[in-house]
Amino acid sequence: MAALMSPSRRTLFGLDWLNFMLTDVPTGIVPFLAVYLAGYGWNARSVGIALTVGGISGIVCQAPMGVLIDRLSSKRELFSLGVIALAAGALLIAFMPTFWPVLSAQIVIGSTLSVLGPAICAVSLEVVGIKMFDRRQGRNLAFYSAGNVVAAVSMGLLGYYVSNRSIFFFVAASAIPTILCQLAVGPDDIYYERAHAVNTCNMECNSAGACSVFKDRRLLIFLVCSIMFQFANAAMLPLLGELFAKDNGHNPMMFMSACVVTTQLVIALLASWAGRKAGLWGRKPLLLMAFGALLIRGILYTLTSNMNALIVIQILDGAASGIFGVVSVLVIADLTEGSGRFNLTLGAFSAAVGIGTSLSQFIAGSIVHDFGFNAGFIFLALVASAAFGILFFFLPETRESKSWRTAFPQ
Repeated sequence: MAALMSPSRRTLFGLDWLNFMLTDVPTGIVPFLAVYLAGYGWNARSVGIALTVGGISGIVCQAPMGVLIDRLSSKRELFSLGVIALAAGALLIAFMPTFWPVLSAQIVIGSTLSVLGPAICAVSLEVVGIKMFDRRQGRNLAFYSAGNVVAAVSMGLLGYYVSNRSIFFFVAASAIPTILCQLAVGPDDIYYERAHAVNTCNMECNSAGACSVFKDRRLLIFLVCSIMFQFANAAMLPLLGELFAKDNGHNPMMFMSACVVTTQLVIALLASWAGRKAGLWGRKPLLLMAFGALLIRGILYTLTSNMNALIVIQILDGAASGIFGVVSVLVIADLTEGSGRFNLTLGAFSAAVGIGTSLSQFIAGSIVHDFGFNAGFIFLALVASAAFGILFFFLPETRESKSWRTAFPQ
């Protein structure tokens, strides 16, 4: 096979800004939706159902979309269709904030979000290759989070000065620059072989079938930990938004904007660092830091109702989400290297993790409905604690690292 050319600067910048622009949809729909619906009289349980429906739609589509992305040599058209579908879902929520239209929009949004994240990971791997994927994934998340900061500030200001509904029009309008950024990623710089012919000595894995990937005990343990992480994490910020939406003395949109900005600023600062350190220290030390931060965050939410203190606590959200967002993809890349099953595994993995996210919204919302907000936060913190224990005692390092072996001898 001929040597693969290095990607052009235009393509690398295109990947940067594609990650930056894509954030508008999940930033606007996921954390702000709970506040938006609460303003129309939705209770915590109904909001949880709406968020759960979106998660279930993503779960159903993740694995099939992973297979499709693995087989497509060009993913740009699929990506553009997904962005357009997300914009349509946002408009439906804006015009018809009643139960069935919102659920329909959530089905569209959940299904298409299951395409976009894996597609960006796949394109990144095909552009830079496995050896540079650590740094590329860190850079992707850094730009993603920087875009989240801009989106959250913009949406908070729109919600405060215009209306809550204007946020969803902003999300729909963001589809245009997102597609333009996608076009900047040159097709001549995307090499299918970079992702699927990395390790020739492992190429016999290609014929072993999709299920063979999950025979790896390390992957199964990490899957359980990740489901629990997302279960504990997913409902915390929406619940906090609902809490303030019910308090007429505060503006929930500005509070939510401040929380999202704090979280995403921390992610933007940590993501590149996490990508570099994951290659030097190994994956497990960083994962333990992320799971520990999530546990502490859940406990701290029950100890104060001060708005400024709660915003500061979001630093822990940024630390946990930033590290996990980078390292989780690297663990999957470690365990599927040379198999040609990276996107299939990532899709199936994301589907299973989506179960945790979806159940979190519904179960935590039900606990809050019956027992109050503190009970909900304590429950989520207990789940995070159990995940930390499983990770610490049962998951080995997935990448050989001298620094890891020196600091944590086996």
